[in-house]
Amino acid sequence: MGRIREFFKKETVLCVAAVCAVGTMFLVPPDGTYIGYIDLRVLCLLMCLMAVVAGFQTCGAFRWLAFQLLRRSSGGRVLGVILVMLPFFSSMLVTNDVALLTFVPFTLLLLEQIGCTSAVIPVLVLQTVAANLGSMATPVGNPQNLYLYAAYSLTAGEFFSAVLPLASVSLLGLMAAALPVLPKALPQLKLEREELQSPRKLAVYGVLFVVCLLTVFHVLHYGVMTVLVLAAIAVLEPKLLRELDVALLATFVCFFVVSGNLGRVEAVRDFLQALLGRSTLLTAVGTSQVISNVPAAVLLSGFTEQWRPLLEGVNIGGLGTPIASLASLITLKLYLRWPGTRAGRFLAVFTLANVVGLAVLLAVAMLF
Repeated sequence: MGRIREFFKKETVLCVAAVCAVGTMFLVPPDGTYIGYIDLRVLCLLMCLMAVVAGFQTCGAFRWLAFQLLRRSSGGRVLGVILVMLPFFSSMLVTNDVALLTFVPFTLLLLEQIGCTSAVIPVLVLQTVAANLGSMATPVGNPQNLYLYAAYSLTAGEFFSAVLPLASVSLLGLMAAALPVLPKALPQLKLEREELQSPRKLAVYGVLFVVCLLTVFHVLHYGVMTVLVLAAIAVLEPKLLRELDVALLATFVCFFVVSGNLGRVEAVRDFLQALLGRSTLLTAVGTSQVISNVPAAVLLSGFTEQWRPLLEGVNIGGLGTPIASLASLITLKLYLRWPGTRAGRFLAVFTLANVVGLAVLLAVAMLF
């Protein structure tokens, strides 16, 4: 029982998704149609991107980048902006989850070192918002973008025309919000020097990342990508293949089953179509608040051809409740492990920042 409780605690999202998938099987008994639910291209892309990003991490690429930027900071105002912009821009390439897992622990240590622990909560909240909003700017920034890009066979022009206005407004807003979070004058930063562990490996991972991008943009078949990436990593660092987040892939399979089964239930189909008929954007935002934006994207895509408001809605919908984007829970978990934490204050600041950001971006999406 102890192991079961530990697994549920560690993989809560997978467990809930699996229960939901099994529950929908009582509504739609398993048959030959089930196999059509699974988007193998998306699963292969997710797996290969996770492996490549893990390779970047073993080379120390992200910590080296942070060191290079922070050692050039000239004061508190600049440092605050850099700390928030790191997850914003890095999430565009390595997903919001990885950006937060990389930079939140780094930020906690840094702020303690310079005596700015009172700024921990606002900085972490802004980093979380930044990771969620920066990730919307590219097809590989988060799982919902990757899925929708493939599901609707979008072109690069279509995708970027929808997300770049929102990402641009997000960038300006986050920079303005980050300016006052740290004191203007700070003590001299004492950063431990970060070195790239293996430049040659890093170059190989860079090439593999380009291979993944070629598949995202429909230049290379996903089967070729999968063979190239997995074979290269098996030679370079086989341990990375054993450490892949299989739970995330299994969670997506459960999402596909839930979405596919609900799409075959007439009452559910009629209800969702009625909501989407009124406003795809608001339905996507609202659904994300309850079940998070990744399953919302998978579920709602089966009921509408209006990809643009759906794409905008599930990305904007990452703001709001702590479960609207599951990446937000990563920050909360890492923060609560730190001594002297205040969960109530964190959630209050988190809610305020998310509500303001959600209102602003909803207005922008409705205008454009």
